[in-house]
Amino acid sequence: MEMPPGNPEGEKDTSQPQEQWKKNSRENLGSTTQIRQQPRDPPTEILELGPDPISQILENPQGTEKLAAELEGDSDRSHGSASELPEPFQASNLWHCPDGSFIKKIVISGQGLDKPKLGSRCRVLVLGFPFGSGLPEGWTELTLGIGPWREETWGELLEKCLESMCQGEEAELQIPGHPGPPVRLTLASFTQGRDSWELEASEKEALAREERAQGTELFRAGNPEGAARCYGRALRLLLTLPPPGPPERTALHANLAACQLLLGQPQLAVQSCDRVLERDPGHLKALYRRGVAQAALGNLEKATDDLKKVLVIDPKNRAAQEELEKVVIQGKKQDAGLAQGLRKMFG
Repeated sequence: MEMPPGNPEGEKDTSQPQEQWKKNSRENLGSTTQIRQQPRDPPTEILELGPDPISQILENPQGTEKLAAELEGDSDRSHGSASELPEPFQASNLWHCPDGSFIKKIVISGQGLDKPKLGSRCRVLVLGFPFGSGLPEGWTELTLGIGPWREETWGELLEKCLESMCQGEEAELQIPGHPGPPVRLTLASFTQGRDSWELEASEKEALAREERAQGTELFRAGNPEGAARCYGRALRLLLTLPPPGPPERTALHANLAACQLLLGQPQLAVQSCDRVLERDPGHLKALYRRGVAQAALGNLEKATDDLKKVLVIDPKNRAAQEELEKVVIQGKKQDAGLAQGLRKMFG
């Protein structure tokens, strides 16, 4: 049985989400479809497998610390001491996203303490997103947790920022490493939503199935980055359920590992495969993908072990055979280089 390494797990079950799930999840959340959104470009094939700068930011929280220092330093140089700064630019008005993906500078404070939640319909003024981001410009309505606007990297950042804002708040979104002026957001109003812990288990599972199906569609369209975001959101929903959790978690981690390999993130792929193999030690795709990831990290012995396990279960697996041959060749080159270095040292 040959196993293509790039196919998401369980495609037949998730490529087309059932309409009833969509209907139930949207009725329960009280959401509506978004309006005034500009049409998005069709997904295009990914030509480069390395992560883009935004993806690297999501994995590198230290980037925001540097940006914050630069922001505060610029303010000091322009206005003198922090105590002399105008109110909108006080350092206390900088909010760091916990995952390090952006810094929000509050220009005008909002009212009250409530913030948008899952299912909240937000009326937003959006200015300054880069051309081709797939996001609307100007006044628009966006529903948190629902809609194709969340598929792109910028959409995910926008959603995270809205979840931190109060009604009437105006803010600038600073992205570490992103050139150009900051994005400006104004949250005029929003409807009441619900936190994920307020959802019933059946609602969480239905939403997770939708995310998984959307992720599989994006993966097939050549967009592993968008697929990874969908799989990640589905996992965050399911992780709040009591252990051991639904079996979909295993397939989601396996699919996420496939995306991470294509995005040049072998260490994350190893971690995703570890979670699969904790529940299913004989999972072929997870063993294969972890072997590929270990080889990319230079851990040739671990890569060999995983690939041999695949061949024990499925001796005719061509993908594992070919990858194992590459690992053997890589090991011989590594040994030859080591021997040459020793000869120079002691010769």
